[in-house]
Amino acid sequence: MNSNQYAFQNAVLYTALITMILLIPLYVYTLYMKSIHEVQNELFLKQHHALIISAMEEYDEDRESYFEFPRFKRLQSGLYDLNFQPIFTLIETPMENFSAGYHIDDSDYAYLIVPLPPDRYFGAEYLIVSNQLSYMTVYQKVLSIILAIVVIVFFLSIFFLNRFSLPFQRVNQKLDNFIKDSMHEINTPLSIININIDLFNRKNPDNKYLQRIKAASKTLSNIYNDMDYLIKNQQLVLEYESIDASAFVHERILYFNEVAQMKGIEIVEDVEEGIILHFNTNQLQRIIDNSISNAIKYSDEESKIEVKLMRRNDTCKLIFKDYGVGIIDTDMIFKRYYRENNDKGGFGIGLNIVKSIMDEANIELDLVSVPEEGSSFTYTFPSTLLESGVSDTDPN
Repeated sequence: MNSNQYAFQNAVLYTALITMILLIPLYVYTLYMKSIHEVQNELFLKQHHALIISAMEEYDEDRESYFEFPRFKRLQSGLYDLNFQPIFTLIETPMENFSAGYHIDDSDYAYLIVPLPPDRYFGAEYLIVSNQLSYMTVYQKVLSIILAIVVIVFFLSIFFLNRFSLPFQRVNQKLDNFIKDSMHEINTPLSIININIDLFNRKNPDNKYLQRIKAASKTLSNIYNDMDYLIKNQQLVLEYESIDASAFVHERILYFNEVAQMKGIEIVEDVEEGIILHFNTNQLQRIIDNSISNAIKYSDEESKIEVKLMRRNDTCKLIFKDYGVGIIDTDMIFKRYYRENNDKGGFGIGLNIVKSIMDEANIELDLVSVPEEGSSFTYTFPSTLLESGVSDTDPN
């Protein structure tokens, strides 16, 4: 993850956290604004109540044949008798409360009930003024405040996270350069060791000390290859090519034979010939090497490891089965730097690399493990990675 992704993800997290913290005061603020809005609406109804009273006061029945009751766009009104029966009304919504005063029902319908002097206004006892109360303006204000807070906090978080991360970025860059330089320096002496071991083996009889040196050197080489892959796969475009997978598996098994022999482990292979994969050699090696290396590491001494390569219908299956300590948490083992058994050594990066390759190439994994009995890793390569050179023989 680069620094920009880190800053963005954490900015989102901080923004969400601050927004959650502000929800309570924003809720209180919303209630406060709604109460103010209700008071303003009450004043609005009282103003129009006064207008209606003024219009009825100005009416002279001796000069005018009828009274035109005032009408308004934003509210309705009406005259009611003592039993709240309408004498004249424009109100269509049923009212829930008939006591004098200002009321708001459950459907946010507001109405103002005002008693009138008896026998003064067309025999009416009450003037009711009502309207539909809308909190839309309140919600719009609150939403605009929330959006402003989110935007400001988000960009401030990105700004400060980027500023604070600059020293760490410099340190990480130096560390990356150091690791790259170290890997380059390690590669040369490691290659010299392996070459000289092979030359020594050709001229001298086998001995257990040299075998141990060679096994340790191959284990170190596998760790080196994992580290080298982690560094380079983010910088290079890994190209696919035709690989004789059958021969490749044979070669890697032969490579790890000496490592397995140090624990008295036999690698039993069942490899179908003629299987051709359209894949990247380096990635295929990481899958095979890490699977065999882990199988050796976690197998019981004097046991065996089974390696199978076969075609099943339109797919290719690569299987590694060991008889060892097994795996307790089959999900966590693919996390980087996670090691279920710290006594076995390693850095916890091998299976994480394998998982990234699987996800990229759409390779499926069927992992079956029983603690204290062993584990089985079955990699299924899709038909898109198979070439026509694959044998049509299906053992099933």
